[in-house]
Amino acid sequence: MRVGWGVAGAIASVGVALGGLGLGIARRLTTPVGGRKYHLTIRGVDDSGERPIVALDHTPQTAAPGRYCLLLENGGLVRLSSEVEDLGLGLVGRDVLGDPRVGLRVGERASWSGIYFSSPEDAGLEASDVAIPTDAGPAPAWLIRPRAGSSTTWAIHIHGLGSPRAGTLRGVQVAAEAGFMSLVVSYRNDGEGPRTGSGRSTLGATEVDDVRAAVDYALAHGASRVILFGWSMGAGIALQLAVGPELRGIAAALVLESPVLDWVSTIKANCRRSGLPAWTGALAVPWLDNRQLSRITGLGTPVGLRRFDWITRANELTAPTLILHGSADTSAPIGVAAHLRDRRPDLVQLERFDADHTMTWNSDPERWRAAVATALADCVGG
Repeated sequence: MRVGWGVAGAIASVGVALGGLGLGIARRLTTPVGGRKYHLTIRGVDDSGERPIVALDHTPQTAAPGRYCLLLENGGLVRLSSEVEDLGLGLVGRDVLGDPRVGLRVGERASWSGIYFSSPEDAGLEASDVAIPTDAGPAPAWLIRPRAGSSTTWAIHIHGLGSPRAGTLRGVQVAAEAGFMSLVVSYRNDGEGPRTGSGRSTLGATEVDDVRAAVDYALAHGASRVILFGWSMGAGIALQLAVGPELRGIAAALVLESPVLDWVSTIKANCRRSGLPAWTGALAVPWLDNRQLSRITGLGTPVGLRRFDWITRANELTAPTLILHGSADTSAPIGVAAHLRDRRPDLVQLERFDADHTMTWNSDPERWRAAVATALADCVGG
């Protein structure tokens, strides 16, 4: 009898531990936007040549060819060349492009980033600040006019979880060159849009309402159709809008960068990336989907992860969709995108890059721009 009680107690303890782990994963995933983490240290700066060379610890990111930035803890933004030099002793060197906004110093902490432009002006774009009225409050947005021509088709650019609006400017450049008006949006609890409740993300469940309001703004100001550019979680938001009855015949195309196409598989992938077994990701699902448990997580409403499973919902897609995805993406694995392409080869085109999450532009900007420009060509004149 004592043995039986002991086994029951052990099972209960395991259940409590696993439940606590699931809660921890759910809370980490939805955590309010906070300060950027600076994991890199500037190991050296060589000013003897035509351009400064910054020395960094050799990591898969710092050794990846392509155009990237260092965001410095002191507020600076430093663009780096595509070429990588092996300096030995576990260090790599990269040329600095242009003048860094704040001087580089040995010992300065930095964050590796694919966000290449800090503002529309930095990207060579002319922008006006507008406020989108949403149920959560005014959401700031950039209204960016095309460089030439005009179209009644507008591009709506939706950033991802934990990323600022500026991250989408890599795509806004292409839309502007193709003659489209662009609206670069924010949404609740993203650090730029209105703050609601605990400030936690609902992974697109409520944020979609703010982006829908932005589409309504575009339609009220001259747009007749929209192209939805979605980055990471923003892709899930774009898909929700595209299949909704309000945008039937209005969503002309989707351009999805490193899309989250199934939150459950994405959560599992991020658990694996963090050193946990992938299966632990499933423990977070009740804490996100159950009404009572989601309140403990800190959410005002359940997420409803099933609505973001685009493999199951593949038959609902109606608009041509370009997916740009990195084969080295350990956050939103490319295999899910390939599965969606295989389910809907009539609508979905997948372009593979040797890149990490949301960094396909950085790995090969010319190819990225060409793929997007080609996808947009059929929308010109609308």
